[in-house]
Amino acid sequence: MASVKDRNASAWLLPPVPGTNHAMRANMAQFRDEDEVDVVIVGCGAGGSTLLQRLARAGWKAVALDAGPFWDPERDWVSDEAGSHHLYWTEPRIISGDDPVPLGSNNSGRGVGGSMVHYAGYTPRFHPSDFHTYSADGVGADWPLEYGELKAYYEDIEGELPVAGEHWPWGDPHSYPHSPHPVSGNGELFLRGALASGITAKVGPVAISNGRFGNRPHCIYRGFCLQGCKVNAKASPLVTHIPDALHHGAEVRADSMVTRIEIDDRTGKATGVHYVRHGRARFQRARIVAVAGYSIETPRLLLNSACKRFPAGLCNDFDQVGRYLMVQGAPQTAGRFESEVRMWKAPPPEVSSEDFYETDPSKPYKRGFSIQTVSPLPITWAEHVAAQGHWGGKLREYMSDYVHWACLGALCEFLPQPDNRVTLSSEKDRNSMPVAHFHYSQCDNDRQLMEAAQGAMEKILYGAGAEEVITIKRFAHLVGGARMAADEQRGVVDADCRSFAVPNLYITDGSVLPTQGSANPALTIMAVTARAANRLIAGGAGKATKTTQPARPATA
Repeated sequence: MASVKDRNASAWLLPPVPGTNHAMRANMAQFRDEDEVDVVIVGCGAGGSTLLQRLARAGWKAVALDAGPFWDPERDWVSDEAGSHHLYWTEPRIISGDDPVPLGSNNSGRGVGGSMVHYAGYTPRFHPSDFHTYSADGVGADWPLEYGELKAYYEDIEGELPVAGEHWPWGDPHSYPHSPHPVSGNGELFLRGALASGITAKVGPVAISNGRFGNRPHCIYRGFCLQGCKVNAKASPLVTHIPDALHHGAEVRADSMVTRIEIDDRTGKATGVHYVRHGRARFQRARIVAVAGYSIETPRLLLNSACKRFPAGLCNDFDQVGRYLMVQGAPQTAGRFESEVRMWKAPPPEVSSEDFYETDPSKPYKRGFSIQTVSPLPITWAEHVAAQGHWGGKLREYMSDYVHWACLGALCEFLPQPDNRVTLSSEKDRNSMPVAHFHYSQCDNDRQLMEAAQGAMEKILYGAGAEEVITIKRFAHLVGGARMAADEQRGVVDADCRSFAVPNLYITDGSVLPTQGSANPALTIMAVTARAANRLIAGGAGKATKTTQPARPATA
């Protein structure tokens, strides 16, 4: 097996001190719109960046367009909650349904690196059971591939991020490339409460370097993972895959909002993408188009790319685009302890348990949930307290007591439902593109999981000695909307992320996931994309000639 550096040298292409390799960005390849590149990728988050890096290393002429900026962590990110909202996708969207899902900070990203720029760094794998929930449990959907087909890609990505954690006993038991991080008061209380409650808990897995990794430094435990990691210890595509992609001749074209995919009426193939950059409408030609805009923007783009061949939206012959969009139930339960906890003094996810992940035949619901430490910072903590109805003097009292609280969060596997979907509204955005309308309602199984998760977290906190507990109900992580399936009547893409309807159109983001498990999706999105890239490279489709762009020097 090739070493991490041999297959992805990003960590060694960063400066030896926290910062950005500005020379590499300044000298990156610059393709012209009229150049027919081998692939144009829409979006530069978990899926788009992984695909860009893999194809560039294979010699493809590859360009990735992202609607947001090309972040410079030292310049653009701050250790402040209120000063970090520019990391989120805050363009207008319409929400509806019985349980409308707020969109923004914890489920959307803006800029190169996507939502992994502001995720907590928690990177568990999906379980083998996640790939056949319908066959095994009668709910959800079966994937057109099995866990074993992703295992090697999981291992590769875990090494490239890298992931730190204890040996993992759940799902497919496995170890991680880095040893676990030390835990703070929040993690210690989880471990104590889990032991008292007969629940297994482990430290990790987090995509945060434990020790120096290439030129990336050790985590300094500043607690601002959700605001962007200024020191480059936490993994995001901005530091884990983009540097190597640029070094091998790829281009990242930031501030470029893609509005439509062009289809040749004669051949039925994609010929490139229309996009707006700095107020100017442009068109990038490409042999292959790959969409990685995530679960709201990807269906929105496909639906807005309606044409003579696809009057109801691109790849939408069977009304599958935008359907089966899922969120995870993500309630957070906090407990007050007499001693100070100072839960912010570490990465938010430190300790977790997947004891409740699988379907328990003794329970009235199917599938399950996971539990992990979360460490809300003061503004978010104020939202937790205010959600209990506390205001004025009582709110100030709770806020002054912040150092005494510990907080756990659950991820509940909400089920895919066809009417939970993205459509286009009549409202237009600043680019005259229809705004996405996201309709969402929970089912009874979803609600039962939320209640069960809250009960389990309360048990752990009381087991650790909590005097009082409070819970806020919330949601996280979008997946689905253009799911993979065995055939075009049940999905949008096949197991290789290739669309059924357009032979040179791929989708490589979380929208292709048929189910979501009780795991954060970033690692699985990257593994699915790495597999798709490998199969695309092996087939050679769309590749014209090896890029003539030289590999860029690793100078800072």
